Amino acid sequence: MAFLFVIGAFSVLILLLDFIEHLRRFRGKEVAFGKIVQLVVLNVPATLYQMLPLVMVLCSIMLFLSLARSSELIVARAAGRSALRSLTGPLLTSLTIGILAVVVVNPIVASTQKQYETLASSFFSSQVSTVSISANGLWLRQGNDKAQIVIHAERANLDGTQLYDVALYEFDLSGKATRRVAAQTATLREGHWNLLNVKEWPLQSGGNPEADADQMRQYQIPTELTKEHIHDSFGTPASIPIWQLPAFIARLEQAGFSARRHRVWFQMELALPLFLASVVMIGAVFTVQKGRQNRTRLRVLMTVLFGFGLYFLRNFAQILGENGQLPEIWAAWIPPVAAISLSLAFLLHTEDG
Repeated sequence: MAFLFVIGAFSVLILLLDFIEHLRRFRGKEVAFGKIVQLVVLNVPATLYQMLPLVMVLCSIMLFLSLARSSELIVARAAGRSALRSLTGPLLTSLTIGILAVVVVNPIVASTQKQYETLASSFFSSQVSTVSISANGLWLRQGNDKAQIVIHAERANLDGTQLYDVALYEFDLSGKATRRVAAQTATLREGHWNLLNVKEWPLQSGGNPEADADQMRQYQIPTELTKEHIHDSFGTPASIPIWQLPAFIARLEQAGFSARRHRVWFQMELALPLFLASVVMIGAVFTVQKGRQNRTRLRVLMTVLFGFGLYFLRNFAQILGENGQLPEIWAAWIPPVAAISLSLAFLLHTEDG
């Protein structure tokens, strides 16, 4: 009940704040009011999912303070039930919420986040350009009001600025192929692709394309793509359902890109149920204790501070993992395991001596 109450309050608050932020963001742009509402609705699930640990902090405070006010914890102790046994229900509930969040909510958030990124990016760029990874390699599409170009590469370097075994297909606006270009490598420069060892087949004429083919040592093709745009086109790891992440990571590494950020996110999602349980343990440490009523505010403040501290420690560990300064498993699992261990040690010391 506490979780439903808090998540409902946060939903209303995020809707209002996100709506105001999107109005400010798209001020001066020709974006319909209905599109802004659609963007807000698509972005709310991802925001709530990201704030789930903070919601669990408030839920644990509400739960344990209500138990303390009703003297249920005192009665449980008087009946010989230890504090650790009293925590079984809240911990199982938090684990269940975490598992449902990963199994059910994560694919929903991934779908809405992907739609949000696609819709939002369409308002800031008139150029058509997409990047995708498949089992056959890397595919890029760029275009403008004159032509569309599809680029296929067997693999690429880590930042996507150099492609290997490149095939380029150009189409006019009616969808008719106009030329095909093959190159050994394609390097992304400022405003163009620099192709080496190139062979070009014209497809517009009715003659023999092979007979009209032209071979060149070097060739340049204009492009609006940048290294940052290529990375952003993959989408954030949150826009990929957790069940599809292992296959996507394999394709990303096969194409030559670094998948460290996606591997860290995958481990973070797997550790989410345990992390929510650790947040509940922190709430229990400060609110289950016996004490005077005038110390309740201090215990609540300590719970909030330690809960938020654990949340930011988790985010900091994620950044270290993405930068390669921590192994992926360590970055994801050390914060919840450490929080549970410290909370358990403190409860055992205060309750059982």
